[in-house]
Amino acid sequence: MRWPEEPESPPQINIVPMIDVVFAVLVFFLVSSLYLSRNEGLTVALPGAETGTAQPQLSIVVTVEASGTLAVGGQAVSDDQLLGVVQAQLPATVGNVVVIQADQAVPHGRVVAVMDQIRTLEGVQLAIATQPPSARPAPEAPNP
Repeated sequence: MRWPEEPESPPQINIVPMIDVVFAVLVFFLVSSLYLSRNEGLTVALPGAETGTAQPQLSIVVTVEASGTLAVGGQAVSDDQLLGVVQAQLPATVGNVVVIQADQAVPHGRVVAVMDQIRTLEGVQLAIATQPPSARPAPEAPNP
């Protein structure tokens, strides 16, 4: 006796598990990319600017803290060491860009003195770090 043949259903590809995996990988990359753009960790209150543009990540960051101390790439340096440290890091940068990240409480003269020192290096382009308007803290309301 012959069994009746059951109609075969066409093969199906269930894509729901694949979509779950793709979204999990996407979330992983989104979260991990947040840690790639962190600053060196020095607390500096940057002044705001409406017309600022983003600079490449492979630039040298010279930080001038509120106390006036200098740091290059997160490591403290003296005024005498500044040029040597910056010059040593220049081959690893894109376009020889040096970003000055000065606290807004630093006197203007101190920032200009640092810029003058760095400008003596040949082929260096200077940029000043600012905060975009959306990243600035809202002004506090006056007390009644």
